[in-house]
Order: sequence, then structure tokens, then C-alpha cells
Amino acid sequence: MRPLIRLRRLVREGRSDAPGSTVDVLGRIGLVGYGVVHLIVAWLALQVVFGMPGASPDADADGAVATIARTSGGLFALGLVALGLAAFACWQLTAAATGFRWVEGAERVRKRIGAVAKAIAMSGLAAVVVDYLAEMGTQGATTARGVAGDVLALPAGRVLLGLAAGAILVIAGAMTYTGVRRTFLGDLDLRAFGPTARGAIELVGIVGHLARALALGVVGVLAGTAALFADPARAGGLDAALRTLGRTALGGGLLVVVAAGFAAFGFFCFADAATRRA
Repeated sequence: MRPLIRLRRLVREGRSDAPGSTVDVLGRIGLVGYGVVHLIVAWLALQVVFGMPGASPDADADGAVATIARTSGGLFALGLVALGLAAFACWQLTAAATGFRWVEGAERVRKRIGAVAKAIAMSGLAAVVVDYLAEMGTQGATTARGVAGDVLALPAGRVLLGLAAGAILVIAGAMTYTGVRRTFLGDLDLRAFGPTARGAIELVGIVGHLARALALGVVGVLAGTAALFADPARAGGLDAALRTLGRTALGGGLLVVVAAGFAAFGFFCFADAATRRA
């Protein structure tokens, strides 16, 4: 019990629910990196839409990580981002255990569950970065189709993949709720900002969360289809989801809108890094 008591004291006395100032600073760096990744994904998606020469085939986190790696000092930046993402995941797990002290009851439970989801998402992106650094850009990275194939090879693999698809769709629904109800504002301290700045942060938060929910929902549908037909080739990650949206009746226009939404979420991450308290 003594470590938990100390953790609660750190949360109560600190700027945020992070367990100490070092994790707080690194976590905010991780949020900035998360925002940069979303901006690059938006740019890669637009390259696909407009058929720009030399466009990356991967409009997803892998493609964004590779783009950062090719810049001057990119590998160092990726290492710092991976460390920051891991720190933010630790921060969110702390918040899930002892944080959100300004709300009570069902709202606190909902926020703590959301914190666990954020920790998983950040850990996943950190794993992508570490995997890239370990492989140094070789073709050894794990793909969504590869994962789907491994799951389908297991006993009751179709059921397991179907459950995973359902979980992805639930998360997409939660993101939609967060965007529509603007519950993300409750995790930020915006008292130092004027009405215009608060309105801008609210707008990019709404648009960004809804765009991410749509893309993740398509990922869930692709996984569900792969489970239904026992065909891992039908599965896909974010890149496959964006390309699927581009092939709909609305075509490239819808993909441009979603790309703009990802860019909006990237800018929201910057505001999030500056003002997050949970």
C-alpha cells in the first residue's frame, strides 16, 4: 500500500496526474510527437489522393515514422518520441488508478477506462517506432494482415478476430462520443486562454476525434470481414482504411476531409500537450 499512497500524493501535488515531473515533461513530448505523426499521416493521405510523384505507399503510422527517420536528426527524434510515448502511457495508467479527482461516479469510471485506452494506443505507437528503429527500415515490420493471419491460424481464430473487430468498433464509438460530447475538454486546463483560442482548440478536438473514429471504424469493419470470410487479405490497418474510404462513392473528396481531420487532431495534440492535466 505504501507505493500507492506515495503515487496518490505525487498526483495530488503535481501539475497533472502524471507520477512526477519527469514523466509529465516526457509525456507532453510524447503528445507532441503523436501530433506530428498525425500531421504526416494527413500529408501522406493527400499525396495518395492527388497522385503526387514519390508518394509513400503507407499513409499510416509506419509511413509517418519512416518520413521522420529520413529527416536530419530523425532517428534521435524518433527515440525521444518513443520515450515520450512510453512516459505518456505510464501517465495514463497512473490516471486510471488514482487520477481524475475533479469528477466522481460514472464519469470518473468512464475517464479512467479512456485513460487505459490512451495508454494502449500510445504504447502501440511506441512499439511501431521501436520496431522501426530496431529494423532500421527493413521489411520486417508487422502488418495488420500478418497479425490477422496469425490470429486466424489459432484455434477459434475467426471468433478471436471477430471479437477484436468488435472491440475496435467499440473504441471507434467511444471516440465518436468523445468528439460529439466534447468530453476531451474536461482533461484540459484552458483557464489561461481567451474565448477565441478555447474555441479553436474545441473545434480541432471535435473534428480530429471524429475523423479518427471514422478511420478506426473502417479498420474494425475490415477486421470483421476478414473474420467472417477467414481471409486475412481482407484485413488492414489505417492505410487500408484510408484507401477504402477513397474508393467509396464520395471518392477522394471524403479522403481529403478525413486527412484534414487527422491534421486537426495533430494540432489538437499540441494544445493537449500544453494544457493536459489528466
